[in-house]
Amino acid sequence: MTSEWGEKSTADLMSRYVSKEMGYEVPKEGWRICLAHEFKEKRKPFQAKDVSLSNVLEHVGLGIRYLKWWYKKTQVEKKAPFIDMFRAQPLRQIYGAPLGGIGGGTITRGWRGEFCRWQLNPGMYHYKTVTANQFTVCLRRGGQTVYQQVLSVERPPTLQGWNWGYCGEYAFYHALYPRAWTVYHLPGQNVTLTCRQVSPVIPHDYQDSSLPVAVFVWDIENKNDYALDVSIMFTMVNGSGHKDDKSGGHWNEPFHLEKEGEAVSGVLLHHCTTVNPYTLCIAAREQPDREVSHQTAFSPKGTCSSLWSDLITDGRLDSPTGSSPPTPKGEKVGAALAVGCSVPAQSRNTLEFCLAWDMPKITFGSREREHIRRYTRYFGTKGDASPSLSHYALTHYKQWESKDFVRVLAFSAYDCSPHSLPSWYKSALFNELYFVADGGTVWTELSEDADVSGGVRSENGGLPAQPAVVKEYGRFAYLEGQEYRMYNTYDVHFYASFALIMLWPKLALSVQYDIAGSVVQQDPTERLHLMSGRYSPVKSKNVVPHDIGDPDDEPWQRVNAYLIHDTADWKDLNLKFVLQVYRDVHLTQDNQYLRDMWPVCQAVMESELKFDLDGDGLIENSGYADQTYDGWTVTGPSAYCGGLWLASLCVMCKMARLVESEESYQRYRDLLDRGSAAFDKLLWNGKYYNYDSSGRDLSNSVMSDQCAGHWFLRASGLGDGEYQAFPKEKIQTALKSIFDLNVMSFAGGQMGAVNGMRPEGVPDRSSVQSDEVWIGVVYGLAATMIHEGMWEEGMRSAEGCYRTVWERLGMAFQTPEAYCEKGIYRSLAYMRPLSVWAMQLALNTSQKIRFAPDVLSFEA
Repeated sequence: MTSEWGEKSTADLMSRYVSKEMGYEVPKEGWRICLAHEFKEKRKPFQAKDVSLSNVLEHVGLGIRYLKWWYKKTQVEKKAPFIDMFRAQPLRQIYGAPLGGIGGGTITRGWRGEFCRWQLNPGMYHYKTVTANQFTVCLRRGGQTVYQQVLSVERPPTLQGWNWGYCGEYAFYHALYPRAWTVYHLPGQNVTLTCRQVSPVIPHDYQDSSLPVAVFVWDIENKNDYALDVSIMFTMVNGSGHKDDKSGGHWNEPFHLEKEGEAVSGVLLHHCTTVNPYTLCIAAREQPDREVSHQTAFSPKGTCSSLWSDLITDGRLDSPTGSSPPTPKGEKVGAALAVGCSVPAQSRNTLEFCLAWDMPKITFGSREREHIRRYTRYFGTKGDASPSLSHYALTHYKQWESKDFVRVLAFSAYDCSPHSLPSWYKSALFNELYFVADGGTVWTELSEDADVSGGVRSENGGLPAQPAVVKEYGRFAYLEGQEYRMYNTYDVHFYASFALIMLWPKLALSVQYDIAGSVVQQDPTERLHLMSGRYSPVKSKNVVPHDIGDPDDEPWQRVNAYLIHDTADWKDLNLKFVLQVYRDVHLTQDNQYLRDMWPVCQAVMESELKFDLDGDGLIENSGYADQTYDGWTVTGPSAYCGGLWLASLCVMCKMARLVESEESYQRYRDLLDRGSAAFDKLLWNGKYYNYDSSGRDLSNSVMSDQCAGHWFLRASGLGDGEYQAFPKEKIQTALKSIFDLNVMSFAGGQMGAVNGMRPEGVPDRSSVQSDEVWIGVVYGLAATMIHEGMWEEGMRSAEGCYRTVWERLGMAFQTPEAYCEKGIYRSLAYMRPLSVWAMQLALNTSQKIRFAPDVLSFEA
């Protein structure tokens, strides 16, 4: 199912492409855009000035307290706020698929070819395009250079000795993460280049997926009646465009590594900073009839004509021996690598490059502890692994591509189904996975002295000090968003976790052990919470933390970087923990995990029971901080938290049976029966569940996420019979109301589901976030619809989000948390849209496709 407006928006991205060349083995599915495309709509980030007057008046205290805190953080402490309401990142409609595996840092290459977003220091981003980082092609015939061009559409004010300004109308970019292709038709040359970038992001792989490497494979098609000699030159600056590139002491050296019958050579760029030093590496595979040459050092300023002339003379570089001297302060240094081959008439040949970076030991902002990255288990911690990393990548990338089996499995089952999966969905499913690697992600080894139990050991009803899954697979953390700098933000991870549990389940369980260990911990330190203006402890016992910390501080050691609200009052965090525990048990069949988590689940459920104020089995809400939407006041039982509570009781009943605790089963069963009756009585209005039960003017708003609890039951194989919390007919009626109102009555049905809608068909604008569309929530809503057999409604809802973000607003590989119907967006590059994988789980379930923990497989 692809709508007419969808087909038009897809075509618009390629409308300026004038060539008929489609490149070498570029897949049909994915996100495709002509390098000459310009997005017409330019949106601005949500900032403090965008808060409506009514909300300003309601939250004037919050504003004053935030301003004081922001000033102290930025002007006194000289640090970046974990959320900066005054200096949000402007929208740059340039990003493509990031380079690198999971947890070792990432470098993002834009869809026009620029190296433009950097996260080498863990969790800390900077957005700088390094002009000299380029690929250049040189064509020679009969010993003479006939064409030499930087493969960039830019015309920068520097490096004027190079031939810039490639015509973007002859090239296009295509992404299906973790791979991407750029096709360049060289005007007047009858030559087509296809650059394929490959990163090792491999489902159910916990070794190669950790590697900080990417491979560039250049397929050269010569459609002339004569042979050509073709060289590709890769230039790279020592650094990342950060101010420390000029700090001095950086140096380069050539290298050659031969082992197991394969040889690679290239240049190492040693970046010698005091904190988190690293080595960049550009390398190429040495093969018969390929000539590899290099320039150890060049200055990436001025005209840089000598490097250009070096290549144009004979299609190769001078290849000096020895290392370059350390850079003086204030100067930068770059390196170049060229590979050449002959391409016969009407034939094709291939050249291979690798980019690797080695930062084995890391410290976070506090500098208190040293952490060891996951990939060092295989390549060592000495900081000398770049040659071996490059060698391994260049000799194994074809295996990575063959292991990329999940694409075939995810789509092949639908060949004979009544519904074929639309192209936009396939693009969303894989391209949104970029955030698993490029979410400020860290993947570290568990140190020998680490204790994740929170101090309460298994013999006392707690956890093992070093659970086997964490010891074997390490610790994993990703940011709420590149602009919302908190690791493993748990209320958002609730949605995003579907990608991990389906593709890297061991990492999903590792996160759960870390969260579980923090539940029993407490930090009595009093701090000011900006929303309420009250002082309260940083962390209370038997409460799930909002997050595990800020990378600019010391994650895992100091949790709850989020200081807007007192998260001890949040009802949903504990419930989301319980729901994820059983979903993970259902999908992995890991009984040890169940045994470890059961007492923690009991503890957090007891903590929740204090909110059952009138003893009807249903928890109640009050204030701002206990609901997903900030500033949207909740009074009494609500559809969202009340639904999560009932779903949690339901899974507690199921887990009680699995651990053979009949007493626990009966207790949770009684609460579930009474709570379900109260929920229906207080909230059901005949068409949907009211937002809350307060009876105030806006309590009957239609919340798009009101069925979140039922969604998790369905994802966990529950929701029927003994383990049903919500009547099926009411869920389906509510979903139909949401589709009719929040989806089809909003923006012509073309932008997904708005968070809050009034029953008369206008958005609820009572809070800062109620009239936003949250992409990750809509994907979860779509999954719920698919579980209930509403395939077309689910796909239409999700399609609106994908088309808006990827095709209309130019937010590829930076999907935001939210956008409004017009004008603004909020929080680029956000975790929650990984929930698109919940749609795939729903499709698997609805098609009777069996999901196993170590592989995706289909029943005959």
